[in-house]
Amino acid sequence: MTRVSPPPPGPPWDLPLAEAPFAFVDLEMTGLDAEKDRVVEVCVERVVAGQVVARVATLVNPGERVGGASQIHGLDAVALAGAPPFDAVVDDVSRALAGAVLVAHAAEWDVRFLLAEAARANKPMHVAHWLDTLNLSRRAFAFPSHALVALCASLGIPHERAHRAADDVAALRAVFDRCVTVLAPTSVRDLWEVKVAQKVARAHIVEACVAAAEHGVAVKLTYRPSRRPPEPITLVVTEVVMNVEPPRVVGYQLPGRGRRELRADRILRVDPT
Repeated sequence: MTRVSPPPPGPPWDLPLAEAPFAFVDLEMTGLDAEKDRVVEVCVERVVAGQVVARVATLVNPGERVGGASQIHGLDAVALAGAPPFDAVVDDVSRALAGAVLVAHAAEWDVRFLLAEAARANKPMHVAHWLDTLNLSRRAFAFPSHALVALCASLGIPHERAHRAADDVAALRAVFDRCVTVLAPTSVRDLWEVKVAQKVARAHIVEACVAAAEHGVAVKLTYRPSRRPPEPITLVVTEVVMNVEPPRVVGYQLPGRGRRELRADRILRVDPT
């Protein structure tokens, strides 16, 4: 799998989550081909410290191409007849996104359509990095499905109208908050480093384990084995093996002093005892 270069240094990526601007995005489209299909609904909520500081939520008239996806979101030609075209709302969307960290579920789809619509409106956008709650939830939780509807059901999050942009953004924000609680990131960059199926460990996690090994102290780890929910482990770290991918954290577990060797990419958080 191709590794994506990290986000540039500085804000917003190196800010604590409480200070960083996030743009939670959901789009509804006429289909799945960004070159041919069009956006029919957009919701962007710009959030800082849990507060919405800017919001764009509107239906979008796709022109002649309505597509077959109306069976999913219920937005047919009649519902969209009086809506503005995307080029009428693109400036508002760009302002809500400017300088913020884009967050979406299965985010690559939303980014692809955003860029395509902006290009059609002759207002090109640049979005090179984002956070994907599909990726975050797959690392944080051992649920049978990580579709947004299924996540809301598993986590007890209200989700009244699936596949409508504003309701999906509300659900997206709640899922994001649950993932953050489990993963305990130190910065936005630390959260971006959460990967699934890439054998990549977060730098913060590795550094904390190396420090524990150097001082010979016990730490409390939250570890997520494959296909199993997170488990707490109290471990005296004796070594961090760095010449393998992902790095391995070796030590003995308390109580009992049984030897453990853990994949660093599956360690969700490290806390002092």
